[in-house]
Amino acid sequence: MTRVEKTDLRREAGQRTRDGLQSAALELLAQRGQEGVTLREITDRAGANVAAVSYHFGSLKALCESAIEHALEQYLDAQMAALDSLSPTATLHEVAAAFAGPMMRAFVAGGQDLAVMRTVARVGIEPPQGWERLTAKFDKSRRDALRVLKPNIPGVDEEELIFRTRCAAGMLNWLALAPIGAELATMSAEQLERQLVPVVAGAFRGDAAGPPAPRP
Repeated sequence: MTRVEKTDLRREAGQRTRDGLQSAALELLAQRGQEGVTLREITDRAGANVAAVSYHFGSLKALCESAIEHALEQYLDAQMAALDSLSPTATLHEVAAAFAGPMMRAFVAGGQDLAVMRTVARVGIEPPQGWERLTAKFDKSRRDALRVLKPNIPGVDEEELIFRTRCAAGMLNWLALAPIGAELATMSAEQLERQLVPVVAGAFRGDAAGPPAPRP
């Protein structure tokens, strides 16, 4: 085996260790949040030694932040891809299905996919330090949603539409973490879409009937 081949093998092994640590951290973060995760738990789950965390990430805090950022990027990339695929004439139901798609797929898949979504939900409620690193992606996701929402909800200004998308995102975060999430995880993809998409579409639509008439 040549020196180059040995170097490549070491690099691949190092990447596997790094990925394993990040995956283990992600699973534990999804369960308990950053304050409830210990270095020993992560390394035991990843089958790595404590020194590997220092070598690859520098510290437990840096490892957790890397896992959180990775989870957020996965979520935003999936959401943006779904919204980008919609035509300007997409229906409100189609917009809601694209917006909620990453979360619905995670409920159906379970395991690591659901761990990613729960981490996204947790940090959506309690943003970690470094959140601003992903500002550009959040802005693009918001623009993508507005592009397909505006034709469906005429007469509503952009600021109000942004508020509604944030409410819809907050609802999805809550569903991922609340006890009802366990019920959703037992549903088929068809059942979940039938239950969830109309609710997300309703959040986008707002009160279509307008404010109640004043009492006499």
